[in-house]
Formats: sequence, structure tokens, C-alpha cells
Amino acid sequence: MAVYPYSSLEGPAFMYEALHTPTATRIAVFAVAIFLLLMNSPIAGAQQPSVTLDADTVKALLQRVQDLESQVKDLKVQMQILSAGQNAPAQLATAQSPAGQAATTPDAALAQTSMPDHAGMEVNGPRLQIRGYGDASWHASSRSGATNTFSLGQLNLFMTSRISERMSFLAETVIEADTVTNEFSIEPERLQVTYNAGDWLTLSVGRYHSQIGFYNTAYHHSALMQTTQARPFMFAFEDQGGILPIHSVGVSATGTLVNSIGLHYVAEIANGRTGRKEVNPVQSTSDDNNGKSFNLGFFVRPSQVPGMQFGFSNYHDHVTPPAQSGVVENILAGHVVYQTPQFEFMNEAVLQRHTLDSNGSTTNIPGFYSQISRRFGSYRPYFRYEYVNVPARDPLFADIGLLHGPKAGLRYSLSEFAAFKVEVGRDMRRGVSGANLFGTQLSFAF
Repeated sequence: MAVYPYSSLEGPAFMYEALHTPTATRIAVFAVAIFLLLMNSPIAGAQQPSVTLDADTVKALLQRVQDLESQVKDLKVQMQILSAGQNAPAQLATAQSPAGQAATTPDAALAQTSMPDHAGMEVNGPRLQIRGYGDASWHASSRSGATNTFSLGQLNLFMTSRISERMSFLAETVIEADTVTNEFSIEPERLQVTYNAGDWLTLSVGRYHSQIGFYNTAYHHSALMQTTQARPFMFAFEDQGGILPIHSVGVSATGTLVNSIGLHYVAEIANGRTGRKEVNPVQSTSDDNNGKSFNLGFFVRPSQVPGMQFGFSNYHDHVTPPAQSGVVENILAGHVVYQTPQFEFMNEAVLQRHTLDSNGSTTNIPGFYSQISRRFGSYRPYFRYEYVNVPARDPLFADIGLLHGPKAGLRYSLSEFAAFKVEVGRDMRRGVSGANLFGTQLSFAF
């Protein structure tokens, strides 16, 4: 007999257990029907030695039994749903972060989504859970020719489903407008199936966020989850001018190596990205070459200092731009992060190296950001400085050049599911006069 945990409704739960088998159900239902019939008949109040049941009475009794059996079946289904709902584990929207990394991000509880347990799944099959995120902003710049603008951000539909006790599904489907044409497009930013073998291995297959550094797997496509209005430029999405392979299509593995010191590993193999700028850089259906990208990293979360994480990773790929020499790409990334619900201090540095196949010449792209914030009730003031410097002779991103500057702002939590941010900054680029930036943003979950 299956065992179902008691809830606050211990009476119905106990009834469900007692009536779980077909034999017990029929006996109990028949006994209840006889009792109800006798209580509602004249026999109940008379001292008669025997009772004679005619054909009509027997027919009515059998019909009553069938009706009660139907009600018991409905009760069984409702109790299974109730049991599944009460014992469902919470999953973070930033699932796929190694060993629960996103649990330390601001307002991470907003990303929790319930998944049915195994018992509920057996009855009703996998259940798709959907949560939505969105944002709208207004921004202005002092740069000559720039206009102040209201902007719609991403409409993010975050979906999860439990396939089995160890397998789950996750997808982030984003609807957003192109910054040049204003036309909307739909793209599955993440689409992955994950198998959890235990602390030592979590394996994901599909399209995921590359585990380069910290930010890319701690914060995904929800502006509400991050402290600032936008991601650091170093971790900007590819279609927003970013220079890192933020998304990958392949296989990603994470797990714990040494529990005592909180040592974890990351190992990924994927298609890598294309060198053709006229198409989507994420190679979702085909690869430009037979070589695959590799990413290997390690990070430590010492239990003695909750909220602390530090680590490094090395990403390697071979990019084949059209009509030019192939490029070997290596990305070294390191981070030191201390993050609690009240305080965060995030520091990451990246060295991106491009080597031409033709002559072996190499260019280096250094980049870093440092961000600090402190929460005071519903208010969280923050400050970030970022820096990226792309040499003019780089074969892939020479048009980016030097970009650096500070940003300071204030995030105000309107509720658990909405936040308003005000931000000012300074944008400085090589060969272009600096510009002051100002913006506001309303981000929310639904």
C-alpha cells in the first residue's frame, strides 16, 4: 500500500489511506450505504425481527453504492493532488547554477516554482509550471544625437517541469523588440533537460548559459533578479553587443568534488559560436566546423563563510569567420564574490585571447567589473565600475574598442514581485566624447 504523509487535513488523509485498495473501498462503501438506508427507513425505529427487501429496494441500494464509489474515486484523486502539492520541492528560476549558486542572488525567492513529486506525477504525468518576468524603462544620454526613450524590456516566460525523480526540464522563452527595427522576435534563450545523479553530478543537455565566471549563471533573463538595471557589459547578451559566448548548445556538467571545503567543478562541451556577424552567434542547429568548444572550471564555497565564492574557468574554442583566417579563442575568467541578502561585493575579471591560424598573432581583451551594494529595508543603493578594452586589430570585436565607466543607483522593492530602480552613470569610449547616462526601470514577476 502506498504511504501518503498526513497534512493539516488528517481526517481526509486517513480516509484516503483506508480506502486505497479496491476491496476495502467496496466493503466500506457498501457498509455506509446499508447504514444510510436503514437509518432512513421505518425499520430503524421499529422492533421487527426481520426485514424483506424487494427488487426495487435492492436496485436503489446498488445505485447508491455506485454513486458513493464514484465519490471515493474523486476523493482519491484530490488527495493525491493535495499530497503532491504539499511535498513539492522548491526550484529556483536560476536553476542550472552549480550547486544552487543562484540561491544567494537578490530576491532569489521570487524564482521559486513548485514541482509535483513523483507520486503526483505518476497519476497526472509531468506538470508544466510557468512564471513570467518583465520590465519597462526610460533612459536618456547626454551624447550628441541621442534621444530619451521609453523601452520595453524582455518578456520572459520561465517554464519548468519534473520528468522523473531525477530528471527535470527548464526553458526560458523571451519575447523582445530589436533595438534598431523595433520588431518583436521570439527566442528560446534556455532549453535544457537536466539529470541529477547526486551531489557529484548534475548533467544538462540543450541550450544553457555558459558557466564562464559567476554572473552568467547567477543571473539569467530577469531584470528583477539582478540588483542593477542591466548586466555588466562584459556579460552582455550576444544580440546586445556582448563579446562573450553567453549561450551554448551542448552538454554541461557540474558537481561537488570535496564537500569539506566546498570545492565544485564545471565541465562543458558545446558547438561554440559562429564568426558570421550577420547571423545569430549561437549555433543552435549546426556548427561551422568540426571542433567543439570546451569549458572547464572550479569554484569554492567555504562553509565557514556563508555567501563567499571564488573560482576560475578556462574556455577554449575555434571560430571560423567567413573569408578570413580561423581564430583560436581562449577565455580565462576568475571571480571573488561575497553575497548575502543584506550585502553583496562582486568582483570578476576576464582575459579573452584571440590567435590567428594564419600567422599566430595574438590579441588580448582584458575586462573586469566590481559591484557593491547594501540593503536598508526596502532600499538598496549600489555602485558598479566596469572596464573592457578591445584592441583595434582584434579579428572579431575591433568595433567595440575601449569601454569603461561607473554606475550608481538605488533599487526600491515595491513588493516581493516588483522593484523600481533609478540609475546614473558615465559612459567613456575610445575616440568618442564621454556621456552622462540616466535611467529608471520597473521590473516585475507575474
